[in-house]
Amino acid sequence: MNEKAKPKAIALLSGGLDSALAISIMLDMGVDVEALNFTTIFCNCASSKKGEGCGSEARRLSGLFGIKLTVINVTAEYIAVIKHPKHGRGSSMNPCIDCRIFMFRKAKEYMLKTGADFIVTGEVLGQRPMSQHMRAMMLIERESGLEGLVLRPLSARLLSPTLAEKEGLVDREKLLDIKGRSRKPQILLASEKGITDYACPAGGCLLTDKSFGRRLKDLLAHIPDAGVAEMRLLKYGRHFRLPDGSKIIIGRDKEENDRLEQFGKGYDRFQVADSLGPVTLAPRRLSEETKRIVASLTARYSQGREMPTLRIRHCEDGTESFIEIAPASDEDLARWRID
Repeated sequence: MNEKAKPKAIALLSGGLDSALAISIMLDMGVDVEALNFTTIFCNCASSKKGEGCGSEARRLSGLFGIKLTVINVTAEYIAVIKHPKHGRGSSMNPCIDCRIFMFRKAKEYMLKTGADFIVTGEVLGQRPMSQHMRAMMLIERESGLEGLVLRPLSARLLSPTLAEKEGLVDREKLLDIKGRSRKPQILLASEKGITDYACPAGGCLLTDKSFGRRLKDLLAHIPDAGVAEMRLLKYGRHFRLPDGSKIIIGRDKEENDRLEQFGKGYDRFQVADSLGPVTLAPRRLSEETKRIVASLTARYSQGREMPTLRIRHCEDGTESFIEIAPASDEDLARWRID
């Protein structure tokens, strides 16, 4: 007699606590779980130990559970969702409902490809005001073509039974009834299960960050067709919009300076010549007046900013020139700074 095949689920593993708990509950029930992680440049969930981000945490947790993990970078496609969200945005530039629909559609494709029975997520009813209330959850399932196929183990007993529950693939009585924004039930459950090392218990998306949102809104107002390269740079430095419409980025520390050097191909660079200071990225072919403004802002954030003037190195297309300039005033910073 052939042994009955185990039910198979595709779990959306963000690297946070809730998705880890959802997977653990499924494994306890004997479900064959495969993890799926969608990564974008907008992840802000740094590992508590290595600062390597959501993808790293997903890999670590999948290894801890001994399950297969597939990581898919969806940034390029996801940018279209950010620019034109059908269901609007949250308090910043976060298109939460459209984001979930997009991710669920991708998960459905993978579920069908692998022959899995259902999708598992770590969502908690009432945890997020925009996308995790009852009406939004049902809307997301409907528009992604996954009605009845999304199991949310942490809140399942507060929701209508899924197909997996109706067909006896999982035991509804062993699912949970957590709701609301408090993390205490999840943290207690994690302790009981021996899950003690996890990052971003409440998730981490840069699009919900007000500061990042202002930068993104400004970028799209000036460059509607902005892509991955422009959006990646929004994560680093101080951002200024100058009188001629140019945008510059000034690093805040060595790590950000290194990132600006790494991702700043195609930009001019300004840096103080005779002392320590930031890397400043600026568009090419600036007017002489704008170059002086950029140099003054670079000087303002350099170690010698108390000096009457500083010498700023300008690197343009492999050639160097120098600008002697006084550091910008506080009024200039306030007038031109985006964030």
